[in-house]
This record gives sequence, C-alpha cells and structure tokens, in this order.
Amino acid sequence: MAYWSQAELNANIIIFLNLAGAMLLGFVVGYERFYHGRAAGMRTYGLVCMASAALVVISGYPDFWYGGRALSPVNLDPSRTIQGIVTGIGFLGAGVIMKEGFTISGLTTAASLWASSAIGILVGVGFYAAAILLALLSAACMILIVRVESCLPSRPAVAISMRFCEASAPTADALRQAAFAHGYEIAEGSVNIAFQDGKIEWRFVAVAIDRKFAASLSVLAIELEKFNGIDSFQLSHARN
Repeated sequence: MAYWSQAELNANIIIFLNLAGAMLLGFVVGYERFYHGRAAGMRTYGLVCMASAALVVISGYPDFWYGGRALSPVNLDPSRTIQGIVTGIGFLGAGVIMKEGFTISGLTTAASLWASSAIGILVGVGFYAAAILLALLSAACMILIVRVESCLPSRPAVAISMRFCEASAPTADALRQAAFAHGYEIAEGSVNIAFQDGKIEWRFVAVAIDRKFAASLSVLAIELEKFNGIDSFQLSHARN
C-alpha cells in the first residue's frame, strides 16, 4: 500500500504534470520542423523534451522511490543526470546531420533537439517560466530568424560539378572568368579535380559576390550547357 499512499500519489501527480507540460513545450518547438517536412517533427521533440524532464524530475523525489521503502538511502546528483541527457542527445543529434558533397544539412534540427532537451531539464528541476521562455525563443529563432536572414546582406554559395568530354580540359582562369561574369567567384581551397575514363571533372564552390546580381541556378544551368567541352554538370546550393 506504500505505493498508493497519499504522499506517493501527490508526488506522481506533480511528476505527471511536469511530463505533460514538457511534452507540450516540445510540441511547440517541433512544429516548425514538422511544418517544413523534416525527419524530426512534433513527436520527436515531444518525446525528447518529456523524457529529459522525466529523468530529471524523478531525481527530486528520492524519498518516494520504491514506495519509500528503498533498502538503503538513495543519494542522487542531478548534475550527473543532466550530463547523461546531454550526452545522449549528442548521439541523437549526430543521426540527423547529413553531409552530401559540399552541403551539410540537419544542423538546425540537431541544435533544436538539444534545446528541446534543455527545456525538458528546466521543467524537471522546476524552472517553469524559464522553460516556457526557452521554448518560445527556440520556436521564434527557427521561424523568424529565417526572415531576418533574408533581409540581411549575404553571399550564397553554389556547389558546381562539371564533367568534360575527352580531350577537353578547361583552365582555372577560364572557369574563374566565367564565374565572375555571372556574379560569382570560386572559393579558395574548394577546387577538386578528378580524372576518370579519359574525362576530367571539376568540383568547386562558387560564392556570390553580391546576392542581388548573382545568377540563379536555372540561369547557371543554361549557361553551363553552353560551356565549351562540357559533357555533364550538376548544381546545388552549398550549405556548410
């Protein structure tokens, strides 16, 4: 009956309210990812936030563990629990980060998952106002900062892969001049040259000199099709 005593039930009710609140705050942060079709959506964020809160909040009630009938006193260090949560979220975040060529994706999702675990930790230790504020700030950061970034000066980059016909090899100066004519410059250290089956392939990142005057991907595709000796090419936005 110790598991159903009034004090034990009261502790369970408090823990339940913490978990429910953490889950809802996780939903708030995860909705932006869900809206944009990311792999980690509301369910992932809700579970991360709720589980983080659960692991922390139970460390605050050691006297009620095992119905208050533990064979020996339970001595807990909540900071060690928090360290374990942060480590575990690091592995989860690494799973959503993808690298393909010059493009890295999933960094925002990984960072926001980490923030979601922090929200759960704040709920677990009882800093409810701070948890709510962090959830709102995290959601605003992912939703509103994108619009702010679009208004600020920037230099977008394009990852370019060009495969040339046999006996056709461009010079570095010719590629730099072609890039400059369309508002780009080749990033230093990004050039990669490969030779296979008698054909040369150039891979590099072109950075816009000015976003307003830089050619779009569709325009670049039309111009690359006309490039002397081109066999095939591939264009994509470079994010790193």
